[in-house]
Amino acid sequence: MNDTAPAHPRPSADRPAAHGTTARVAAVVTAVLLAALTAVVADTVRAGDDVHDAGRLLAGYAVAWALFAAAAWTVRKAPTRAATALVLVGAAAVAAAALAAPPRTSTDMYRYAWDGRVQAAGISPYAHPPAAPQLARLRDDWLFPAGTSCTGWGLTRTSEGLCTRINRPTVPTIYPPVAEGWFAAVHLLSPSGSRHKPLQIGGAVLAFGTTTALLAVGRRRGDPHRAPARAALWGWCPAVPFEAVGNAHVDTLGVLLTVLALGTATAGTRRGGLLGAAVAVKLLPVLALPGVLSGQRGPARIARTVVALLAVVALSYLPYVVASGAGVLGYLPGYLQEEGYQPGDVHRFALLRLLLPDAAAEAAAVLLLVLTAGYVWWRGDPLRPWRGALLLTGVALLLMSPGYPWYALLVVGLVALDGRWEWLAVPLAGTVLYLGGRLLPGVPLQAWAYGTAAGCVVLGAVLRALPARHRHRKGRPPDPYRHARPFSASRAPVPPTRPSG
Repeated sequence: MNDTAPAHPRPSADRPAAHGTTARVAAVVTAVLLAALTAVVADTVRAGDDVHDAGRLLAGYAVAWALFAAAAWTVRKAPTRAATALVLVGAAAVAAAALAAPPRTSTDMYRYAWDGRVQAAGISPYAHPPAAPQLARLRDDWLFPAGTSCTGWGLTRTSEGLCTRINRPTVPTIYPPVAEGWFAAVHLLSPSGSRHKPLQIGGAVLAFGTTTALLAVGRRRGDPHRAPARAALWGWCPAVPFEAVGNAHVDTLGVLLTVLALGTATAGTRRGGLLGAAVAVKLLPVLALPGVLSGQRGPARIARTVVALLAVVALSYLPYVVASGAGVLGYLPGYLQEEGYQPGDVHRFALLRLLLPDAAAEAAAVLLLVLTAGYVWWRGDPLRPWRGALLLTGVALLLMSPGYPWYALLVVGLVALDGRWEWLAVPLAGTVLYLGGRLLPGVPLQAWAYGTAAGCVVLGAVLRALPARHRHRKGRPPDPYRHARPFSASRAPVPPTRPSG
């Protein structure tokens, strides 16, 4: 063979992923599936709430997930330009569909609205709980409906007789400072009396921004043909319109910052700073840190990343510490105890409890997470930090098996970076547990849901390994982009030359 074989050609963004009739049919079928998905999302958010209509919601979610899976499959055969357009239009359409109704499965957004209002009045959200008399002048009939029986969905009455839509109204807020900054910004930009809609629109903006960031990451990685299909795993995933938009969960801001940290920044101060901002939205993105440090051995480089992360978290807390002192922790310690994450409580470790005594489940979970983090750091791919982040975050959620599906929005974002679709079983398990638990009381749904998700992850890993082994036995060259050079702001990745000899 000629030792001077030409370099492997760089794929063109204009070259279709498939050719001829097959590609055009794939694009048309994908568009039809997306139209159906948009209609199902709009119908489902208007169907009712999770208390009175859990079965109807679960059915709508199931149809939405089926349509999403089909669209994510067919878009892989569409021409690249058409696929990119479909991803953007589809992401915008499903997000807009989720704006058709107020939240009906989570009341967290009402706390967001209240925290924004409190900050606009010049008061720290960590200083007083919503039911405190010091904040009585800020109450209105939307968040604190008067003259009602206080028995509708999402309403709660305090021991003093105060009716409100805000959950846990007698305790301070739990949310970290960057999340609080988002609540304040949305409030300041919202017209008076706009109620829930600005936060939902803000969620749609964040969700769509994450989709565009994922597309940009794919192009910068020198792999424009896979980028649309991977971005679709976020933009079209039903968890996004239902949780990021309909329920306006602030986790979406953390996902966007994590995607930017892993996909657009190089290792060091910038990446650590972006990840620190994500951690200061919700604590869960801290699980991406071992992935960020994958393959890093130099103490100075590790220190720059970690110090930048800690510095951003500390600086974001500083104004609130000045105003509230140690109260900036808010209800976080109480929440961890309430949700079963404090020492001695093992009801969150459903899968481990199938194999181990309750007393050993917590210690086993901690040990497995430490071992996984060590593996990700020591053996992870520094060119694909999202892969290790996905592994550790996914394992953590499988072990903790939370009943809140929006916790897994981070997993959806990491799946879209890495393309390992099998991990989408984790947010699906959370949805089944959240809605199905009301329909099947007494059934060990937590173990069944997350056990099935773990099985899907293992099966996906096995199926993914088979083609690689087949290529190895046949002596075929590896993926030419498997070891692409890392990018920087000024240099796109250069594909390696075609193997010779």
